[in-house]
This record gives sequence, C-alpha cells and structure tokens, in this order.
Amino acid sequence: MAPHYRITIQGTLDDSWSAWFDGLAIAQEGDGTSTLVGPVPDQAALFGLLGRLRDLGAALLAVERLADQRSTAGTREPD
Repeated sequence: MAPHYRITIQGTLDDSWSAWFDGLAIAQEGDGTSTLVGPVPDQAALFGLLGRLRDLGAALLAVERLADQRSTAGTREPD
C-alpha cells in the first residue's frame, strides 16, 4: 500500500486539478490554503507532484506523510 501524504499550499486550488495531481483529493481551507491528500506510490512520484506545484507558482507550506492506518490499528495507549 502506498503511503499517504498531505501537501498544504498557500492559495486556493480548484478540485478540477485533481487529475493533474494524480488523483489526490484537493480541499480549499478557510484560511486561504489548499490541501492535497492521497496515496503517493514512491519518492519519485512525490517529487513529481512537488515539481508540478512549483511550475504553478504555488507557495509550499507543508508536506506531511500521514500515519499508516494499518500500523496503528489494534494498538492502544498504555494505562
């Protein structure tokens, strides 16, 4: 399973750009930023996505690798 990432940029990016960003879900946030979320198969694909954002002139605010849901399923905090 490919790791999931959340990429945050300054400004709004319409969800019609989703196909150009390999199907990542795009959401416009209330603070004037946009997030792109979804699976990214490998580091080369991640750099490709970041290059596309650069080509658009988007200001990159954050790139986060999201926790793998499978690795945390069934675990619990100690008492």
